Amino acid sequence: MADLTFHPDGITAVDAHYVRPQLDAVHIIVQRGRAAFVDTGTTQSVPHLLAALEQLGVARSAVDYVFLTHVHLDHAGGAGVLMRALPNARAVLHPRAAPHMQDPSALETASIAVYGEATYRRLYGEILPIDAQRIVVTQDGQHLDLAGRRFEFVHTPGHAMHHQAIVDLDTASIFSGDTFGMSYREFDVEGRAMIVPTTTPTQFDPEQLTASIDRLLSYRPVAIYLTHYSRITDCERLGANLKQQVRQFAQIARKHAHSPDCRLQIRAAMRELWIALAHAHGVAAPAEAVDRLLAADLDLNTDGLLAWLSRRKR
Repeated sequence: MADLTFHPDGITAVDAHYVRPQLDAVHIIVQRGRAAFVDTGTTQSVPHLLAALEQLGVARSAVDYVFLTHVHLDHAGGAGVLMRALPNARAVLHPRAAPHMQDPSALETASIAVYGEATYRRLYGEILPIDAQRIVVTQDGQHLDLAGRRFEFVHTPGHAMHHQAIVDLDTASIFSGDTFGMSYREFDVEGRAMIVPTTTPTQFDPEQLTASIDRLLSYRPVAIYLTHYSRITDCERLGANLKQQVRQFAQIARKHAHSPDCRLQIRAAMRELWIALAHAHGVAAPAEAVDRLLAADLDLNTDGLLAWLSRRKR
């Protein structure tokens, strides 16, 4: 059995079982018997996704699309394996992302360099290519139709240059990948969400990310579906908070750019900010519990800020 969360408008979140529960969500959209996935998790996630289809009563042949927000492996690592199980599906990708799904060898090599061979295999397994004939490459603002339901693909740099968000025009919802940050359900207080940015290397850019957040907010969404983790509402408040943090991150990075222990200083300042935000939000958990949930994100975000600083020096 897959771990499912049912949302309005035929949208279901599937826990991708990446690292820990409720870290990585894959969304399935069902419309008049046809379906689309948004992101795929890793290769290890695919059995859960296929089980979810079965639980929803959707045939594999009824899946028309696999929408990929970007090709970081927690979002798209399982796409090649999943596509082989979906005979009629087409993968929908940003033009910068498509070559990496046709030939994922560069993604694999870079990831092994970061994680090491053993950890990489445990987390991600094998990444299979997708046949170019089964890929749809989007233009910014392009529309696609799922059984009469309209989707617009919006190119949203800032987290990654190959990132796109998917606007569900008929329900005023957006599937934002990582552009609209992360909101873990453990930090919800009386139904109110807390949000934090994801500045993962190697292409974080604060000005681009802030502009992309504004662009998504211009659609006036009633809900945004995050990969980390699923549905949020109160989008205006969360968007404003997200943009403020992006600016604060940039300030933190610049402040410590020339420190001999730059990485430790940036990480410590970001941690202090997040703990303060959690407690101001009403999270009762001690700092150690916040650390447990956000430690990996602190590491990745720190690396993203360092990569941004390095580019600024060139």
